[in-house]
Amino acid sequence: ARERAGMRQGADDDRLLRLSLVAVWLVTAVVSIVELDGQSRRVLAEAGIASPPWLVQLLIVGGAAADLVVGLALWWRPGRASYLAALGLLLLMTAVATGLQPALWLHPLGPLLKNLPIAALLWHLYRRAVP
Repeated sequence: ARERAGMRQGADDDRLLRLSLVAVWLVTAVVSIVELDGQSRRVLAEAGIASPPWLVQLLIVGGAAADLVVGLALWWRPGRASYLAALGLLLLMTAVATGLQPALWLHPLGPLLKNLPIAALLWHLYRRAVP
């Protein structure tokens, strides 16, 4: 009975971790669009990407769409494929951000540093998911 309770607790913990990641991706998608003409554009402008305007908008909307797709996949279709997709997107966006603004690694709020524990959570969930 204890073993079964422990397994159930582990599954509940994994569900909580997964839902926290869903929130990260979905809220990021929404905020990117809400801030389309504010912070989203400023982030790209600080990286030297301010024109043409259609490219800036495409990058923001494309990134938000990718976040939305991954967030929904983690929510509706949790499993190895969605964890790998999320990890791949995280690594890609981290690499791009590092290339454009390496100083973000030194930012006091850790916009890139936070990706390390997120990657660890995704890897944990991937390993525990049924193949």
